[in-house]
Amino acid sequence: MSATADHAEERTNPAARLGFQPGQVVQELGFDDDTEQSLREGIEAITGTELVDEEYDDLADAVVLWFREDDGDLTDALVDAVSLVDDGAPIWLMTPKTGRDGYVEASDIGEAAQTAGLQQTKPMNIGKDWTGSRLVTPKTSRAGKS
Repeated sequence: MSATADHAEERTNPAARLGFQPGQVVQELGFDDDTEQSLREGIEAITGTELVDEEYDDLADAVVLWFREDDGDLTDALVDAVSLVDDGAPIWLMTPKTGRDGYVEASDIGEAAQTAGLQQTKPMNIGKDWTGSRLVTPKTSRAGKS
């Protein structure tokens, strides 16, 4: 695909900027009526598979976690999400934008991510009401593990 076509897809599909690939299994947590439907549909269009929910019982290639201030403890939610993916897989934390109901302070996200053993790489605008923060588990050496 050409660079121009890539750019056009990014404008029409908000999920194109998030790095999802065809065939990936993406587990979605925290879905509710307020989630960004166009992003969800865009992820499914790229991966060619439907998003799986909390009941999925295998490791996913990525997690999309919709989280609002009143959803409980963010650190706990991130620790749970880490257990659903392999080392190095992304966890996309979607939080309401500043001023929206359920907004989560950036400092709270940073602290929760660090406590959960995640590295925050790049927050971005995900839609009209949501911001996404890409969090990854540090890659660890599997050498010597049995």
